[in-house]
Amino acid sequence: MPDLISKIEDILQTTIVKHQSVGGGCIAQTQVIKTDDGHNYFLKAGFNNSMFRNEANGLKELSKAGCIRIPKVLAVGDDFLLLENIEQGSKSKHFFDDFGKAFAQMHRFTSDNFGFYEDNFIGSTPQLNIPETSESTNWTNFYFNKRLKYQFLLCEKNGYSDEGFKRLFAGIEKNISHILSGSKEAPSLLHGDLWGGNYMVDTNHKAVLIDPGVYYGHREADLAMTKLFGGFSPQFYQSYNQTYPLKEGYEYRQNIYLLYHVLNHLNLFGYSYKSQAEQLMRSYL
Repeated sequence: MPDLISKIEDILQTTIVKHQSVGGGCIAQTQVIKTDDGHNYFLKAGFNNSMFRNEANGLKELSKAGCIRIPKVLAVGDDFLLLENIEQGSKSKHFFDDFGKAFAQMHRFTSDNFGFYEDNFIGSTPQLNIPETSESTNWTNFYFNKRLKYQFLLCEKNGYSDEGFKRLFAGIEKNISHILSGSKEAPSLLHGDLWGGNYMVDTNHKAVLIDPGVYYGHREADLAMTKLFGGFSPQFYQSYNQTYPLKEGYEYRQNIYLLYHVLNHLNLFGYSYKSQAEQLMRSYL
């Protein structure tokens, strides 16, 4: 860490007078650093791979929509990510109304193709984003191959896939086109990993998006992830749907999008998520 602090001082052309660890990061080490000119910055460290560069690129992509506050990327390297430090505030009465509207507006920022120009991470698991020809404009192919199938193969590699699990997944593969039928839309800009721990509230009582797993995909996938750990306030979803109405059947499709994240949690954290994954698959069979 002393070498990293020295590197950050060189980048900022100032002296760091204080650095304090902060909670909330289950993967990276996080600190707020203060410089001798009175400015605070947010520093993430603890890895030496492409993860921080991928996160920086994801934050920059989200900022293009101009709908929700995103921390500014100040510098990034293989072993660190330096962001503006955003002071935390409190939720106002209309926080979730505003958040739902802004999130819907972000989803109106679209691309011609599904995926992203680089692979990144979902948690600490690699997330494949670069589509094959048959996937770039076909959401069903992209989602099955780059999301569900990839996680299933990891489950097999990690020893979580018994014969019953394989039969359930084979049923999903057989029925995926039917499950997703009628939901075709342009590829939306997605946060990719939005739950209660991946947004914060600034001093203006507005939402700030952090820790993304960005790609362009079906917006229903983003909304489903918000419900993995209990969901947001009902006002969030009402405001979202008033701003950018969802297609009929989105509630039916929710489980197929939750399945990706539950499979990822199974691969990351073990057997406690296996029965939930099986339940989600069984709901379509």
